[in-house]
Amino acid sequence: VYRGSVKDFQGFDANQDAEALYNAMKGFGSDKEAILDLITSRSNKQRVEICQAYKSLYGKDLIADLKYELTGKFERLIVSLMRPPAYGDAKEIKDAISGIGTDEKCLIEILASRTNQEIHDLVAAYKDAYERDLEADIVGDTSGHFKKMLVVLLQGAREEDDVVSEDLVEQDAKDLLEAGELKWGTDEAQFIYILGRRSRQHLRLVFDEYLKIAGKPIERSIRGELSGDFEKLMLAVVKCIRSKAEYFAERLYKAMKGLGTRDNTLIRIMVSRSEIDMLDIREVFRTKYEKSLYNMIKEDTSGEYKKALLKLCGGDDDAAGEFFPEAAQVAYRMWELSAVKVELRGTVQPAGDFNDDGDAQVLRKAMKGLGTDEGAIIEVVTKRSNAQRQQILKAYKAHYGRDLMADLKSELSGSLAKLILGLMLTPAQYDAKQLRKAVEGAGTDESVLIEIMATRNNQEIRAINEAYQEAYHKSLEDDLSSDTSGHFKRILVSLALGNRDEGPENLTQAHEDAKKLADVSSNDSSDSLETRFLSILCTRSYPHLRRVFQEFIKMTNHDVEHAIKKRMSGDVRDAFVAIVRSVKNKPAFFADKLYKSMKGAGTDERTLTRIMISRSEIDLFNIRGEFVDLFDKSLHHMIEKDTSGDYRKALLALCGGED
Repeated sequence: VYRGSVKDFQGFDANQDAEALYNAMKGFGSDKEAILDLITSRSNKQRVEICQAYKSLYGKDLIADLKYELTGKFERLIVSLMRPPAYGDAKEIKDAISGIGTDEKCLIEILASRTNQEIHDLVAAYKDAYERDLEADIVGDTSGHFKKMLVVLLQGAREEDDVVSEDLVEQDAKDLLEAGELKWGTDEAQFIYILGRRSRQHLRLVFDEYLKIAGKPIERSIRGELSGDFEKLMLAVVKCIRSKAEYFAERLYKAMKGLGTRDNTLIRIMVSRSEIDMLDIREVFRTKYEKSLYNMIKEDTSGEYKKALLKLCGGDDDAAGEFFPEAAQVAYRMWELSAVKVELRGTVQPAGDFNDDGDAQVLRKAMKGLGTDEGAIIEVVTKRSNAQRQQILKAYKAHYGRDLMADLKSELSGSLAKLILGLMLTPAQYDAKQLRKAVEGAGTDESVLIEIMATRNNQEIRAINEAYQEAYHKSLEDDLSSDTSGHFKRILVSLALGNRDEGPENLTQAHEDAKKLADVSSNDSSDSLETRFLSILCTRSYPHLRRVFQEFIKMTNHDVEHAIKKRMSGDVRDAFVAIVRSVKNKPAFFADKLYKSMKGAGTDERTLTRIMISRSEIDLFNIRGEFVDLFDKSLHHMIEKDTSGDYRKALLALCGGED
């Protein structure tokens, strides 16, 4: 099935188009609208024919005339469209290695993503256009393992997809693990050989096997074992093996997000993928970033340049509201990855040489007399497990007849006080306090209710109920019921029971559950859409729900999260989405919340503090890994950049390391 956004123009006439372009550039000024309309609605093969007809009719070079008449980004885009794909890639690579410095990102993007045939055509086009050997030029401009992998890719000798060596899948996964995680140092040659030669289908199976035996995706191991441009190249290769559409969607998003636009990247991808997989890229973009590629281009560019890019994009998926096969495949792959059991690890471990009396004395000394030694307090509190902190509270009371919490409250202030005091509470007491704050006073903080209730297991929920009753002399369920309403209240009350099934998946039941969620035709008011989702999402076990979500994708070609967003709104939608994301990948859910708490102007310190405290002994190490995977920066780095003083020092201690 053709998945490009630009197709052959019906009723094409090369001479007629050549004449139209000549007239658009004749005389004073040029008709840019006519030029972009014509060129973006013809396929590359047809544009090549127009160039030939133009030369035959007028004895002039069409590309030279377009360069003369047009300017800036618009000129670069139009001229790029006129070159055959292989010559376009050759020009990009020539520009990337010419002059001072090298555009490694361009080299990585092109060589990691092209097929064997595309690589062979590129090498030939480079030779024809510049009378130089591409491999020799790249060898002369790069170095080390980065150079070696580029040379391997330049051979265009990857095994074809019908070559899958089942016996080798397990061995390759084992070899990659032993070359990196299990080795002192890294055997880069093994990474180069396997990732540079094996077929895409074979490597997808290797990556699945690697996840099973290593307990982490291959990408995370690459980040930990490799570095610099070599690391970036190998990550790009892995991403392209998994899904080229997802790789290019990510590249396009990064080209436009934030201040400024990376126009060279934007032009190169929009041109090179317009007749290959632009529809797939659009679909993945819409799913992954919750906005259409069309709208992002519209917001980020202007003038004829914008109009031409939108023509190449070929449509607005926000308007269509559709979800397509490629996006479904990406979603399905994510569900499969989430189903693999990964060991959860906190960043705060019990201190090996723990002495509750000694710690109590250190804390008393830090608060005695004039001034407070915040550093000493941070050192003790952040380096002890919660169980050890409870022992310190008792030892402090026994030694000094004083309440440590009260002393800390009087000596500390601001964000640091909230963080340290939160760490001194038991997890259940802390969650109960956060829930109480969310419902008391004017207004309700629904986001806190959703975050806590949607992510805690049965045991944690029951402990929260007990702590809430003890601290506030009323039940959590009563407060949730009186402060919320409708389907949202029913969701929270159901979750507050802590009665989620804890059994394994049931395939027959999962199929029925998926069918129930997919049914939009039911007119029975007692069986509303929200009621059906509540009865499944709030009661079924996590392993079972993962299977339900996979069955849902098979059945509808939709991701369940997309369906929720399309069919529901407000707090009900947000609660169901949080449950789905928690089931899919809880560390990734919290990584996203942490990123949003720090990105942009200002910091949401309440969310940042709450998650760092509540996950520090459960899965903060895993959250750090997901953070890097999702946002290409470490949690440590973002905390360091976004906070300050003793509050930052304490957060970084909880974070537990730089990734």
